[in-house]
Amino acid sequence: KFSMERSLTLLPTRSTLASLVLPKSTACFLEDVLAAMREALEDDGQLTPGGATLFGMCAASGSLAVLMDLAKDAKRKLGGTVELLHPTEVFLVEEEDDREAVILDFHIPQSPLLQHKFVLLLALESPFSGGDSDQITFTSQSLLPNTQVVCMSDGTQYVLLTGQASMEHQRWMLSIDSKSPNMKLLTDGNTRRSNVTPVLLFSLEEDIRFVPTKVSGLSQPISFLCELRRFLSDSLPHKSPHVPPLRRESLQAPPPISLDLSSSESVLAELINSSAPTVFSFTGSTYHVHRGELAMPPGLLDELRHGLEQNLLQIREVLRDKDNGQRSIKRLQRLWELCAFPKVDPASGESQYCAFLLLKAMKTVGREMLPQLRATRAEPRPTAREATCRLRSLTVSLERFVVGPNTANINNCHGRCAFPLEKTVNHAVLLNAHIESGNVHERSPCCVPFAYESLEVVDLNEHGTLFFTHPDMVAKECGCR
Repeated sequence: KFSMERSLTLLPTRSTLASLVLPKSTACFLEDVLAAMREALEDDGQLTPGGATLFGMCAASGSLAVLMDLAKDAKRKLGGTVELLHPTEVFLVEEEDDREAVILDFHIPQSPLLQHKFVLLLALESPFSGGDSDQITFTSQSLLPNTQVVCMSDGTQYVLLTGQASMEHQRWMLSIDSKSPNMKLLTDGNTRRSNVTPVLLFSLEEDIRFVPTKVSGLSQPISFLCELRRFLSDSLPHKSPHVPPLRRESLQAPPPISLDLSSSESVLAELINSSAPTVFSFTGSTYHVHRGELAMPPGLLDELRHGLEQNLLQIREVLRDKDNGQRSIKRLQRLWELCAFPKVDPASGESQYCAFLLLKAMKTVGREMLPQLRATRAEPRPTAREATCRLRSLTVSLERFVVGPNTANINNCHGRCAFPLEKTVNHAVLLNAHIESGNVHERSPCCVPFAYESLEVVDLNEHGTLFFTHPDMVAKECGCR
């Protein structure tokens, strides 16, 4: 048994720990865990093979029933009744036999609404990869049963451990043992292996939400924004890790527009009807304090409703042909439910705000995916056509946003400019004729963009929601100049 009586050495202070970290201020942490639990279950309530891997479930894991209960609870309620608690202290420990060990202190609030079903969650910053599959044994008097086994393999990101009934101040002391000497969950010698975030999950009584001061609780607008981030992450391309990101501050833009109750009808109408791609940016820790609202007249609400229904049908059709398309369709359906935008009755200010963001997101996804779908279904182009000046897709990296996407398709022009020139100007025609008559030292006409459209950015920050328009950002047409 693992106890404080054993020979233990506390490692240096918490701020110097390389691999075990306290959770960052991200409102989507719990939402991401709940989404992973929901998606770990099939529609019939059975655990998917991918879900078993994601949560490190062995064939006879004692945590399987707990995962199933949490997942069903997350599926049953949009807001969920699962809460999380961060540790007040975290210490790594050295044991005599060189096994890993950790001490976690939690201050658990007292409430009659609190169900004493505690689960310790260890969340890796990213799914485990590059190592051999291995069984890891956790031992602690705080666990029930005291010894629990997790199967780590490529794709595992979460570890669930079932705990004892709560006390007012609870200390979890975990001993971690692996069959493979090279498998270290928290550390790998003196080097950093993977950031691991420990939290305590628990449930509240049915239909009642009690959120103590130090416990993370989520409102519906926050759930919507977190789900929107996951939907965009699934549906849009990601930046290459080898390409340095472009900071948005380096781009030109007129003063932003505030998206709130003071937004004018003409501005909102222009944004609703715009087909420009949209990037969703989040800066600062404002999820918990900011709630967007809009006040649209009935006619504009009808336009928004029509746009939502039209784009929803289109995006569902596109997603059916995409890898993991069913998951994206389910996320889109959940966004629609969280949006709570009525088909006929007047919509609340928050519902209008979420519906507006959902429309802009769907337009962006459709714009990105429809050309790919058409290219897949279309006949191959002739080689000569491939060589002529034309518009092609070009995805560039933006800075890493919390709500993304972190890329933008700005297009570019490629191909040769030869007679007869298309979409050109008189100067290029004369220049080309001059070169073809033997004056080969002049610059040849180049295939370049001559028409552009804007890139729109929805920026959620401590001041509210700002809408930026970056002009001449996306190449629209090409020609020889």
